[in-house]
Amino acid sequence: MKPGTLYGLGVGPGDPEWIPVKAVRILAACQHVFVPKARAAADSVALDIARTYLRPDAVVHELTFPMSSDAQVLDASWRQAAEAVCQRLDQGDDAAFLTLGDPLLYSTYIYLLRNVRQLRPEIDVVTVPGITAFSAAAALANTPIGQGKQLVTIVPASDDLDQFERALDRGGTVILMKIGDRLQRVLDVLQARGLLARGVFVARAGMPHQQVETDLTKLRDREPQTGYLSILIVQA
Repeated sequence: MKPGTLYGLGVGPGDPEWIPVKAVRILAACQHVFVPKARAAADSVALDIARTYLRPDAVVHELTFPMSSDAQVLDASWRQAAEAVCQRLDQGDDAAFLTLGDPLLYSTYIYLLRNVRQLRPEIDVVTVPGITAFSAAAALANTPIGQGKQLVTIVPASDDLDQFERALDRGGTVILMKIGDRLQRVLDVLQARGLLARGVFVARAGMPHQQVETDLTKLRDREPQTGYLSILIVQA
């Protein structure tokens, strides 16, 4: 039996109308859909975005990825998820894996794909790119990401923010992702550098309760969850 094809589908950051036409076509044909979740009790944001495009008899398989920094715990969860996907592919069924934004930019799909290829090197894989959160954020704020030969640096926020500060030192456009509960410390960095007036903050782009803020001072003393699913674009 010929194994099925794995489809990695980027569903974009929030608005269901931002899903690529190719991903919509694949979802209409693919019965088995795998979705990532951060914890067992949570809903899958990627599934919420794509739900309207699933075929009526779609079978949704939820994969829980722990929010852990323990490499062994993460490796075990990715391998377990890949085994679940491979089990379905081995039966000749195609399978779609949904991911927020683009599948190959800071996505769980990267680790799933790596493990699937280790387990089943012969599997056909089709990856469909999605609109990145920072592209959507720039469009919502009507702010450019890069002009001429301007440097663009994408930085995932870390607890020490050292990478963010080094990116600001280089100049150009700095895109800060995965801000989470670090928002107030990020604002401290920008204030110390006199850059508060040169940033745009977008949270939950394309989702209910979307927030687009060009006056970063208004973000002071907000609750920690303000930084969840958010992007900061700074012209350094």
